[in-house]
Amino acid sequence: MAVDGVTGVGSGNTTLTGQSDSAQAASKATLNYDSFLKLLVAQLKNQDPTQPMDSAQQMAQLASFSQVEQTIKTNSNLENLLQRTSLSEANAVIGKTVTSDDGKITGKVTEVTLYSDGIIATLDNGKKLPIGPGVVVK
Repeated sequence: MAVDGVTGVGSGNTTLTGQSDSAQAASKATLNYDSFLKLLVAQLKNQDPTQPMDSAQQMAQLASFSQVEQTIKTNSNLENLLQRTSLSEANAVIGKTVTSDDGKITGKVTEVTLYSDGIIATLDNGKKLPIGPGVVVK
Protein backbone atom coordinates (compact mmCIF):
# COMPACT_ATOMS: atom_id res chain seq x y z
CA MET A 1 0.00 0.00 0.00
CA ALA A 2 1.23 3.49 -0.81
CA VAL A 3 1.22 5.96 2.05
CA ASP A 4 0.64 9.76 1.86
CA GLY A 5 0.72 12.84 4.03
CA VAL A 6 0.21 13.87 7.76
CA THR A 7 0.55 12.52 11.36
CA GLY A 8 -1.51 12.46 14.55
CA VAL A 9 -5.28 12.93 15.21
CA GLY A 10 -7.68 12.04 18.01
CA SER A 11 -7.27 9.93 21.13
CA GLY A 12 -5.61 7.07 19.22
CA ASN A 13 -2.89 7.20 16.60
CA THR A 14 -3.56 8.20 13.01
CA THR A 15 -0.64 8.15 10.61
CA LEU A 16 -0.14 9.31 7.04
CA THR A 17 3.33 9.86 5.51
CA GLY A 18 5.10 10.62 2.18
CA GLN A 19 4.89 13.22 -0.60
CA SER A 20 1.70 13.49 -2.63
CA ASP A 21 1.53 12.95 -6.38
CA SER A 22 0.20 16.46 -6.97
CA ALA A 23 3.11 18.00 -5.02
CA GLN A 24 5.56 16.10 -7.23
CA ALA A 25 3.63 17.13 -10.36
CA ALA A 26 3.60 20.77 -9.24
CA SER A 27 7.36 20.67 -8.75
CA LYS A 28 7.89 19.26 -12.24
CA ALA A 29 5.43 21.73 -13.82
CA THR A 30 7.17 24.68 -12.20
CA LEU A 31 10.48 23.52 -13.64
CA ASN A 32 8.90 23.19 -17.08
CA TYR A 33 7.16 26.56 -16.78
CA ASP A 34 10.42 28.24 -15.76
CA SER A 35 12.23 26.47 -18.58
CA PHE A 36 9.59 27.68 -21.03
CA LEU A 37 10.09 31.28 -19.92
CA LYS A 38 13.87 30.98 -20.27
CA LEU A 39 13.46 29.57 -23.79
CA LEU A 40 11.03 32.36 -24.67
CA VAL A 41 13.50 35.03 -23.56
CA ALA A 42 16.32 33.29 -25.45
CA GLN A 43 14.17 33.15 -28.61
CA LEU A 44 13.35 36.84 -28.34
CA LYS A 45 17.03 37.75 -27.90
CA ASN A 46 18.18 35.62 -30.83
CA GLN A 47 15.38 36.05 -33.36
CA ASP A 48 16.02 37.46 -36.81
CA PRO A 49 14.63 41.03 -36.90
CA THR A 50 13.61 40.57 -40.53
CA GLN A 51 11.54 37.45 -39.67
CA PRO A 52 10.15 37.86 -36.14
CA MET A 53 8.51 35.01 -34.26
CA ASP A 54 4.72 34.60 -34.52
CA SER A 55 3.43 36.35 -31.37
CA ALA A 56 0.00 34.60 -31.49
CA GLN A 57 1.64 31.19 -31.30
CA GLN A 58 3.94 32.41 -28.54
CA MET A 59 1.00 33.66 -26.46
CA ALA A 60 -0.92 30.40 -27.02
CA GLN A 61 2.03 28.41 -25.66
CA LEU A 62 2.26 30.68 -22.62
CA ALA A 63 -1.48 30.34 -21.97
CA SER A 64 -1.23 26.54 -22.19
CA PHE A 65 1.56 26.41 -19.62
CA SER A 66 -0.36 28.77 -17.34
CA GLN A 67 -3.46 26.58 -17.58
CA VAL A 68 -1.47 23.44 -16.71
CA GLU A 69 0.06 25.19 -13.70
CA GLN A 70 -3.38 26.28 -12.44
CA THR A 71 -4.79 22.75 -12.90
CA ILE A 72 -1.95 21.30 -10.84
CA LYS A 73 -2.57 23.84 -8.06
CA THR A 74 -6.28 22.97 -8.08
CA ASN A 75 -5.49 19.24 -7.87
CA SER A 76 -3.14 19.89 -4.96
CA ASN A 77 -5.84 21.81 -3.08
CA LEU A 78 -8.36 19.03 -3.76
CA GLU A 79 -5.90 16.40 -2.52
CA ASN A 80 -5.37 18.38 0.71
CA LEU A 81 -9.13 18.55 1.22
CA LEU A 82 -9.48 14.80 0.68
CA GLN A 83 -6.67 14.12 3.19
CA ARG A 84 -8.41 16.26 5.81
CA THR A 85 -11.67 14.40 5.16
CA SER A 86 -9.87 11.06 5.53
CA LEU A 87 -8.34 12.22 8.82
CA SER A 88 -11.78 13.19 10.12
CA GLU A 89 -13.22 9.83 9.09
CA ALA A 90 -10.33 7.99 10.74
CA ASN A 91 -10.73 9.99 13.94
CA ALA A 92 -14.44 9.15 13.99
CA VAL A 93 -13.82 5.37 14.25
CA ILE A 94 -11.25 5.52 17.08
CA GLY A 95 -12.85 4.10 20.22
CA LYS A 96 -15.75 2.53 18.27
CA THR A 97 -16.44 -1.20 17.90
CA VAL A 98 -16.06 -2.48 14.35
CA THR A 99 -17.04 -5.80 12.79
CA SER A 100 -15.89 -7.16 9.42
CA ASP A 101 -18.50 -7.85 6.75
CA ASP A 102 -18.20 -11.64 7.35
CA GLY A 103 -18.37 -11.19 11.16
CA LYS A 104 -15.04 -13.00 11.76
CA ILE A 105 -13.12 -9.94 13.02
CA THR A 106 -14.52 -7.65 15.68
CA GLY A 107 -13.06 -5.33 18.31
CA LYS A 108 -12.65 -1.81 19.60
CA VAL A 109 -10.50 0.49 17.41
CA THR A 110 -7.38 1.68 19.25
CA GLU A 111 -5.40 3.02 16.29
CA VAL A 112 -6.04 3.95 12.67
CA THR A 113 -3.52 4.08 9.83
CA LEU A 114 -4.42 6.03 6.69
CA TYR A 115 -3.10 4.91 3.33
CA SER A 116 -3.73 6.49 -0.06
CA ASP A 117 -6.14 3.65 -0.88
CA GLY A 118 -7.97 3.29 2.45
CA ILE A 119 -8.00 3.10 6.24
CA ILE A 120 -6.66 0.19 8.33
CA ALA A 121 -7.98 -0.03 11.90
CA THR A 122 -5.91 -1.72 14.62
CA LEU A 123 -8.22 -3.31 17.16
CA ASP A 124 -7.79 -3.80 20.93
CA ASN A 125 -7.20 -7.53 20.28
CA GLY A 126 -4.22 -6.71 17.99
CA LYS A 127 -5.99 -7.59 14.74
CA LYS A 128 -6.07 -5.22 11.78
CA LEU A 129 -9.20 -4.54 9.74
CA PRO A 130 -9.47 -2.51 6.53
CA ILE A 131 -12.35 -0.05 6.92
CA GLY A 132 -14.47 -0.28 3.80
CA PRO A 133 -17.77 -1.51 2.37
CA GLY A 134 -19.57 -3.97 4.63
CA VAL A 135 -17.69 -3.07 7.83
CA VAL A 136 -20.07 -2.28 10.70
CA VAL A 137 -19.09 0.57 13.06
CA LYS A 138 -20.92 0.77 16.44
